[in-house]
Amino acid sequence: MKLYTHPDKADWPAILERPVMEVESLESTVRAVLDEVQRNGDAALRAYTERFDGVKLTELKVSPAELAESEGLVSETLKASIQTAKANIERFHSWQAEPVHEVETMPGVRCWRKSVAIEKVGLYIPGGTAPLFSTVLMLGVPAKLAGCGEIVLCTPPGKDGKVHPAILYTANLVGVTRIFKIGGAQAVAAMAFGTETVPAVYKIFGPGNQYVTAAKQLVSRRGVAIDMPAGPSEVLVCADESAEPAFVAADLLSQAEHGEDSQVVLATFSEAFAQKVQQAIDEQLQALPRRAIAAKALESSSAIIVRNREEAVELINAYAPEHLILSVEDAESLGEQVVNAGSIFLGNYTPESVGDYASGTNHTLPTNGYARMYSGVSLDSFVKKITFQRLTREGLQRLGPVVEEMAAAEELMAHKNAVAIRLGKG
Repeated sequence: MKLYTHPDKADWPAILERPVMEVESLESTVRAVLDEVQRNGDAALRAYTERFDGVKLTELKVSPAELAESEGLVSETLKASIQTAKANIERFHSWQAEPVHEVETMPGVRCWRKSVAIEKVGLYIPGGTAPLFSTVLMLGVPAKLAGCGEIVLCTPPGKDGKVHPAILYTANLVGVTRIFKIGGAQAVAAMAFGTETVPAVYKIFGPGNQYVTAAKQLVSRRGVAIDMPAGPSEVLVCADESAEPAFVAADLLSQAEHGEDSQVVLATFSEAFAQKVQQAIDEQLQALPRRAIAAKALESSSAIIVRNREEAVELINAYAPEHLILSVEDAESLGEQVVNAGSIFLGNYTPESVGDYASGTNHTLPTNGYARMYSGVSLDSFVKKITFQRLTREGLQRLGPVVEEMAAAEELMAHKNAVAIRLGKG
């Protein structure tokens, strides 16, 4: 990690810059994949799976036999953990359901809004170096609670041509309707356009690398909704002397191990504390199986010494982190001043990993600064809101003249006549 002591605010954007690929080249590569899948369907998917995943598949869809097999390949302790996490996620997301509230805006004019599930949704679940079965919970649970009828899941296969059993077990547990062995940009294309085997969906969810993110953004320009333009994972930890350096180091490494393009940031108030954290990172890194990945991510990460809590808040809001850990005294007070963050973790005993897995909140969150304007995935992400209104004749007699006057002023006489004819003026 690079250390910066009291950097000038003008230098913050450069210090906090996320690692990214060259956009034009990236989009050109991904666009070619999307077009190929749209043209050639399953044949293109099989070709890309052989090319990128190193496995030749005859069947893209996970079979009932494979689902049944996965049940026996997951340990009972892991099953129990997954079930506990599922229960917490269900509890938190169920609370987000909104009852229908009817409002009489004026006598005889009633308006209300109703949540209706998106009929067909697609879930992208990263596999590869880390099979994220936890993401199946984060997306599948609210999709099922919302009432989505078709829940399609795509995830890359391993070299043996199979999907990780924990992903299959979790998908079956939460009620995913179809599972496919497809990864990368080609999976996004399959769910966006549909193929002979994969049904097209109306909205695509899930994190991924920069190719997956680019694919989601590109298909969103072609009429398919996406959850958010989420990319590589990131965390900002703000810690003072009340924090335990080893805890802070563990939190930073927990995000760094996600991928080489992940980024972690430490904001603290003394160089001495930053050095203690760096020492703890060096010690813990050696024991990590994914130390090479984490070490690469740390190369584009920073430790920043800020002058005071006010400057810390300003830095946090400028960076707009996906995950924010506040390991400081009076953490809740500091958290109330934060306006740009995906999810906030308060205090020394709230590691970011509890939100990743089992506290109940969702871990599919805005990255790359999108926390300035996007929320993380929630129950609302899987529904659309339909508004209703009903007027009595008396209600229209009260409201009608207002509408007639406004329509006439905009020179939209058919709008005016739609009211006038009902009131016997036409």
